[in-house]
Amino acid sequence: MIDPIDTAKTITLFLFVNLLTGCQSIALTASSTQIVPVIFTASPTSESSLFLTMYAFPASIDPTKRYIFYLHGRIIEDQGIPAVSPEYGSYEYETILDKLASHGFTVISEQRSKNMDGIKYAERVAEQVTKLLNSGVPAKHITVVGASKGAAITIAISSFLANSELNFVLMGTCDSEAIQFSKHQNLYLYGNVLTIRDFVDSFSGSCEELFAFSEGKLARHEEIVLQVGTGHGILYKPLDEWILPAVQWATQ
Repeated sequence: MIDPIDTAKTITLFLFVNLLTGCQSIALTASSTQIVPVIFTASPTSESSLFLTMYAFPASIDPTKRYIFYLHGRIIEDQGIPAVSPEYGSYEYETILDKLASHGFTVISEQRSKNMDGIKYAERVAEQVTKLLNSGVPAKHITVVGASKGAAITIAISSFLANSELNFVLMGTCDSEAIQFSKHQNLYLYGNVLTIRDFVDSFSGSCEELFAFSEGKLARHEEIVLQVGTGHGILYKPLDEWILPAVQWATQ
C-alpha cells in the first residue's frame, strides 16, 4: 500500500513531474503550484479508442507474464491522437505499443488527459504496479517505460514504490533543472534504472548525477546515449535503437 502524501509534498512533487513538458521545461512560478483536479479516465478520440482498449490494465492478471507500462510524452496530452510535431513528425503511439507487445510483453498504456496532474498519475500507476505485485507477479517481471513527461512521472513512480527489483526505463529526461529539483526534494530512483537519450537532444541530459544521488537505492543502472541524430524525435518512433535495449532491460 502507498503511504499517504501530505499536501506540501504533493505540491512539490507535482512541480517536479511537470518539469518536462514533452518538448520544453516550465517555469516554477507561484501559479504552477495550483493543482488541477484530475480525471483519471482517459479520453481518447474515436480513432484511438479501439487500439487503446487492447492496452488497458488487464481485468485478469496472469502472474507468469511480463508486464510493461508505457507512459507517453506530453504531446499526446496536448493534441490527443493523432499527435504531430512540426519538428519531429507524428507520434507513433500505436506502433510503439504494438512493437513492445511483439516482444511477448503484456503492455499497459493509456492516453492521459490534457494537462494531467503528473503526481496524481504517478500515484495511479504505482497503485496498478502494486496490484500486479499483490497478484503474484514478480517485481523483476514489471517494467515502467516513460518518454519525456512520461519519464518524469516514472521517476516519481520509482520513488513512491521504493522497490529494489522493479525495472524502469527513462527516455528523454534528466535536464539540469529536473535533476536539481529532484535532489532538493530528496526524490530518489530505486530498482533497476536504464536511461536512454539521443546525443543531440537539447531537452534531456545525463542522469549520472541523479544516479549518484540515489546511490544505495539502485540495484543497477545504465545510461545509453544514441547516435540517431533526431534528438527528442527518437521518442516519436518505435526505433530498434531504443526498443531493443528497453526490452533487454525488462528481461534481464
